[in-house]
Amino acid sequence: MKRHDEHHHDHGGGDRQKQGVSSFDMQDSNLVFDKLNLNEGDFILDLGCGAGDYAIQAAKIVGITGRVYALDRWKEVIDAMSEKANAQGLRNIRALESDIISLLPIKDKVIDVCLIAQVLHGFNLSKDTKNLFKEISRVLKPHGRLAILEFTKKDVGFGPPMHIRLSPEEIESTMVQYGYKKITLADYECSYLILFQKL
Repeated sequence: MKRHDEHHHDHGGGDRQKQGVSSFDMQDSNLVFDKLNLNEGDFILDLGCGAGDYAIQAAKIVGITGRVYALDRWKEVIDAMSEKANAQGLRNIRALESDIISLLPIKDKVIDVCLIAQVLHGFNLSKDTKNLFKEISRVLKPHGRLAILEFTKKDVGFGPPMHIRLSPEEIESTMVQYGYKKITLADYECSYLILFQKL
């Protein structure tokens, strides 16, 4: 399992994804996708996509009428993910190089579900995320959903330092300020998924 000792303020991927490592196998991905409840034709945004495992699985679910935008700050990561998607015959993924706390290269109100998987703890919620959540609100459709997957705030022997981990309560109190309500919280022991709806 990867180390996260240096994983702080990486703004959209950081060294773990730059090295091609994924946290996808930390929990049963099928349980995560059950909660995401994606449909054929949905438009998905994966912020800080890293190795792209979530994006690729999402692309298979939403099908040719759907689309997955996968963003990461590292060009080599995006290039590798594009190659992986092409090798699997997936033509509905748009892998884009982008720092996720800048302006997102996505049109207004086109995204059904935005996913941020094991990335948010690398930010200071009170300082770094104002533009991030503003941009997410811009690209989400009315009543679109935001899914945040994070490490449980307890020592399980791996993962980022405890002092930068985020509790569901911390995330929820932040998201309420940006006009979201919590609709689901799922505990996967080492991680959790908290799902919000844009009001």
